Amino acid sequence: MPDANRGIDDGNVIAVMRKLGTAARSAARTLALAPAPQKNAALEAMARAIEASEAAILAANALDVADSVARNQLASFVDRLTLNEKRVAGIAQAIREVAEQPDPVGRVLASWKRPNGLEFERVSTPLGVVGVIFESRPNVLADAATLCLKAGNAAILRGGSESFRTCTEIAKALRAGLTAAGLPEASIQMVPTADRSAVGAMLAGLDGNIDVLVPRGGKNLVARVQAEARVPVFAHLEGINHVYVHERASLDMAIPLVLNAKLRRTGVCGAAETLLVDQAVAPAFLKPLVKALLDAGCEVRGDSRTLAVDPHVKPADDTDWATEYLDAIISVKVVPGLDAALAHIDRYGSHHTDAIVTDDDEAAARFLNEVDSAIVLHNASTQFADGGEFGFGGEIGIATGRMHARGPVGAEQLCSFKYKVRGQGTVRP
Repeated sequence: MPDANRGIDDGNVIAVMRKLGTAARSAARTLALAPAPQKNAALEAMARAIEASEAAILAANALDVADSVARNQLASFVDRLTLNEKRVAGIAQAIREVAEQPDPVGRVLASWKRPNGLEFERVSTPLGVVGVIFESRPNVLADAATLCLKAGNAAILRGGSESFRTCTEIAKALRAGLTAAGLPEASIQMVPTADRSAVGAMLAGLDGNIDVLVPRGGKNLVARVQAEARVPVFAHLEGINHVYVHERASLDMAIPLVLNAKLRRTGVCGAAETLLVDQAVAPAFLKPLVKALLDAGCEVRGDSRTLAVDPHVKPADDTDWATEYLDAIISVKVVPGLDAALAHIDRYGSHHTDAIVTDDDEAAARFLNEVDSAIVLHNASTQFADGGEFGFGGEIGIATGRMHARGPVGAEQLCSFKYKVRGQGTVRP
């Protein structure tokens, strides 16, 4: 079983990375012209290979999980890392959903004709080579690789040491699918070491062979990528996500929605980290909301109003409002109204995902319009911050910036465009 810390001497890492870059660039030229049926055939072959490799993937994953448990990693971290039969089947299903999507390459995005007779088209094109640096969750490798393939891009994927064995087996299956469809194996390449110098090489662009980087991991990883990258970055920042229970919310709706947003999976980026309760309904809503969270095993850290409703609540401070717990912990605050909720989210949020619970359509419209986050929801759990739930079949990440892509980055967002201009011997006067 491969080990992340073996197989490549430190002095050879840069040479290996350069070879990956050169091979990816060559593969990208082939993929850019690959017809949709061939790409879809490769995706179906990948899904079948994942299913056929289930035993090997789970065996590798068991070793990775055991290492993480031995290192006393948080339960939420171990959950992100852990695969089972259902999750492996989910990886295969996500690949098939990508195959079923319309081909994003070659779409005519706009067309027009000028008075001089020139005909213009703006047409979608692949980005080229996408580098993905991720931590912990092995399904990210499959999601990123297959979405890149659908969009005609080659992918270079670097996972963390905690999931190295699992990702090696997944990558092996994906490459078998490429071969079966007659596409270059170098279309999907996993960095064969967890040595940190490999990340540095990717940030430098691999001699111009990486066109865009996608960091998918903790705050420190994303900060390093943004600070050091010499190529464009689709930033996937932390998910400091809010649920605001408005004065015209239904308690019967609010309780299960808040529990789902926080606790369905605490370690995902769409998990809610802060609950805001309107003071107009706090006398009736605050105690049952807090009790439901506590009864479900969630630690509650609250402001003075929240502390008063249950002795098990711990005091919150300013650091709590700005913390992505990724654990069964939530901060709770009573706010004077919608304006205060909007101000709190603007100050402490990460522009990722925020939700309002209300029966007031006007308040919902204000929230959806004024919260400057990649995803805003009305009467729905923040855990829908997932490309699969958007119908994208998966995602390469949730982009929280404002340039090029925002929200779930699926195959369509992994395309650029070019202009095709047709004349009839037209010259410019």
